[in-house]
Amino acid sequence: MEVKNVVIGVSGGIAVYKALDVISRLKKADFGVDVIMTNSASKFVTPLSFQSLSGNKVINDMFEEPKSWEIQHISLAKKADILVVVPATANIIGKVANGIADDMLSTTIMAAYGRCPIVFAPAMNTNMYKNPIVQNNIKKLKDYGYIFIEPEKGRLACGDVGEGKLADTELIYENIKSLLYNKRDLAGKKVMVTAGPTIAPIDPVRFITNHSTGKMGYAIAEEARDRGAEVTLISGETSLKPPFGVDFIKVSTNSEMMEKVLEKFSGSDIVIKSAAVADYKAKNYSELKIKKASDNLNIEFVKDNDILKKLGEIKKHQILVGFAAESNDLIENAYGKLTRKNLDYIVANDILSKDAGFASDENRVVILGSDGSKLELDKMSKRKVAENLFDLLSKKRS
Repeated sequence: MEVKNVVIGVSGGIAVYKALDVISRLKKADFGVDVIMTNSASKFVTPLSFQSLSGNKVINDMFEEPKSWEIQHISLAKKADILVVVPATANIIGKVANGIADDMLSTTIMAAYGRCPIVFAPAMNTNMYKNPIVQNNIKKLKDYGYIFIEPEKGRLACGDVGEGKLADTELIYENIKSLLYNKRDLAGKKVMVTAGPTIAPIDPVRFITNHSTGKMGYAIAEEARDRGAEVTLISGETSLKPPFGVDFIKVSTNSEMMEKVLEKFSGSDIVIKSAAVADYKAKNYSELKIKKASDNLNIEFVKDNDILKKLGEIKKHQILVGFAAESNDLIENAYGKLTRKNLDYIVANDILSKDAGFASDENRVVILGSDGSKLELDKMSKRKVAENLFDLLSKKRS
């Protein structure tokens, strides 16, 4: 597998030390890393720390005698599959926005333009960040195609509280991975994914639900995003952090999910319904908490909306994918659902499997197609399942 090369530009701010964590994550994922530091950045953390983590000599002096005959800012620009400035100060943003190239980092950024994605992760005092000059520089760079990972709000090193805190290093790492993903076959496509469980309320404090954690659906949304799609993720209650770069919509009940799904359906190209939607709801919802009056409590349940079936009835150009979580007769039951609900594909998994499925990071599935196709996937990460699913859908589209 081809090794992707990341050039990390480090400019001088108190958040310099956080760039070390980004580099550590990249190296653990087998990316090649080169580091360019400004002179002011090296006052906060020594180049030796970055050299030790990256495994490469840190560059910070434009006029250092080269070890080989090459112009370093050009060679690094050619080597980079992506160039990421973390942290990006007001100074480096202003230099690039106004065409100033007076050190190794700014000259390399200039030389890399048009060759690879260039990303800025700003970090600075909140008043500096909100300064209209800085904001105009950021807008100018965005208009030229430079990418920004927006800073967070929080307590800053100076004691102020506000916007300007460096984005979480995990988020920066995930952005880099996404931008370097080698499959971009969904560019220009709109993908809608549903994930997680829905609840069926009984009274103000009680409801029924299921064991879904949303991990499969979130992995599908991330895969679609990284392949270039415009993604909408409609999710029930989960403990998962919403993926970056997707239109995230949170719902609770079957009815709420149906409403949001129908709103987005006509504009979608691919719809993947991986949510574990409650099939039944209490016939009579109690506005008041049901008091414990006897040893038994009988509640009558009625069928709730069948969202997937409704989509199968109204679909036109969409590729529609459903999920079948079964405890017996996996293939037979999945085929029945595929036919009844007019699906293009169905992803079937055995919920009684002890080493995959609900709550696990892995899954073991069979993907059945309306064309009679059958793809069996042994135990693998849910993200890998998502990759295989979109590989299959891409073949159908072509």
